[in-house]
Amino acid sequence: MSSRNAKILQAGLIAGTLDILSAFIYYYIKSGKTNFLVIFKFIASGIFGKSAGDGGTAMILAGFILHYAIAFAFTIFFFWLYPKVNVMSKNRVVTAVVYGLFVWSVMNLIVVPLSNTVHRPFKIEGALINMGILILCIGFPLSFIANAFFRKRSLNN
Repeated sequence: MSSRNAKILQAGLIAGTLDILSAFIYYYIKSGKTNFLVIFKFIASGIFGKSAGDGGTAMILAGFILHYAIAFAFTIFFFWLYPKVNVMSKNRVVTAVVYGLFVWSVMNLIVVPLSNTVHRPFKIEGALINMGILILCIGFPLSFIANAFFRKRSLNN
């Protein structure tokens, strides 16, 4: 495995794990419940619809795989984009915020509306919390990991 692919794997695992952990925490704060596996069923409902909620281990596994597939898709795109857009390496914090907002926009304006999940009404408070989560859990790790990877790579060349 190339060092770039290894770094993408590492970054995707970190971002995906931070994101799902934040979903667990947010779910607990909102509901007081600790049955976090329902979150994976909700994610699976994007493909399987309402029946995912009644599913068992298969739906939990489907949601888990789908969650990480999405996290890796955003990670791969970030690592593809990073060396092509020079401004991304100029300020890691701004890059993290912009990319987190980009992820939120893609997920909430394209992916979720096209999915089979139950569509909830828009609430600004929830949107701002979710934007913050994606900035912290996806934007920051990807921005800092990619910056370190590409800086080290350019020093070695």
